Amino acid sequence: MFSKSKINEPGPKAADPSTTSADAAKKDVSATDYRSTAPKAKPPASVLSSDLFITGNLKTTGDIQVEGEVEGDIRAHLLTVGEGATVKGEVVADDVVVNGRVIGRVRGLKVRLTSTARVEGDIIHKTIAIESGAHFEGSVQRQEDPLATSGAKKMPTTGTAPVEDKPKA
Repeated sequence: MFSKSKINEPGPKAADPSTTSADAAKKDVSATDYRSTAPKAKPPASVLSSDLFITGNLKTTGDIQVEGEVEGDIRAHLLTVGEGATVKGEVVADDVVVNGRVIGRVRGLKVRLTSTARVEGDIIHKTIAIESGAHFEGSVQRQEDPLATSGAKKMPTTGTAPVEDKPKA
């Protein structure tokens, strides 16, 4: 008595006699041609647990939450350094939130040092917030685009190399 409607199915309609087999081949759409127009859901932050020790550099376009210890540079979209965490290396992110310890340069569009933060190194930022109680030792420099700054300072080059004095025998 009732039947399933074929309105949303691809291909020619059975009741449409004006459709030829050539038209049907053109209109037949495979499943791979359907693409979602909705934006992809943002993946959750990668969490480095408190018992994790990493030696090496980390790089992602996503978010990282460090609860353990990292010896190396970190580049991310949002970086959160947990209260018990330590990062020894350069930190580069759009947003940097430091609750723990960072030993090295911090570069970010937005940098926030909470009251439990301990930073030993220079901070290059577009905007910065330092809560009362945070410990900071280093210099602070505002730049319009701190992420474009190269990590190493360039030294002027000269035509001669330094010469070591050798003791005479």
